[in-house]
Amino acid sequence: MDMNERLKLFWEVGASMINGTPHARELGIQFVAIGEGQATLSLPYSDPLVGDIQTGVVHGGAVTTLLDQACGLAAFTGFETLGGLATLSLRIDYQRAAKPGKTIIGMAECYKTTKHVAFLRAVAHDGDETDPVATAQATFMSTGPRVSFEEALKARMAKAAAKTTSTKTGSAA
Repeated sequence: MDMNERLKLFWEVGASMINGTPHARELGIQFVAIGEGQATLSLPYSDPLVGDIQTGVVHGGAVTTLLDQACGLAAFTGFETLGGLATLSLRIDYQRAAKPGKTIIGMAECYKTTKHVAFLRAVAHDGDETDPVATAQATFMSTGPRVSFEEALKARMAKAAAKTTSTKTGSAA
């Protein structure tokens, strides 16, 4: 599979992975970008996420979830095969409170993978990457059966063809 096909698959699957995670969806985490070994997500400011009503600061747990989700998505792109993932470790270093009213951006990088483990680093910021809200180090483990990108692409194409056929059949009836 060439790099363009692989990136297309990442973009297609990346958004559905975030939208399909109930916790991320409940918090309002949004898919922003994905690349080889990289993922970017955003957490728009909203009142239910506020941990301190007096200051309007977003709760640290929401920032942790943002970084965990970004790391998981970046890990997904770091492996040579596709399959389930589990967080093995996640260390968050909070450096300051996020500015009230600001969207928080989570950017993760998978800098190394072994056969079963991905190693990642991430940063959360609210507009200035050089002034992070928090940074993270994480490891993720591949779980369950793995499939190649080629197998995943073939399955996706077969599913799309079946959907097209059933749509045509359904609309003709």
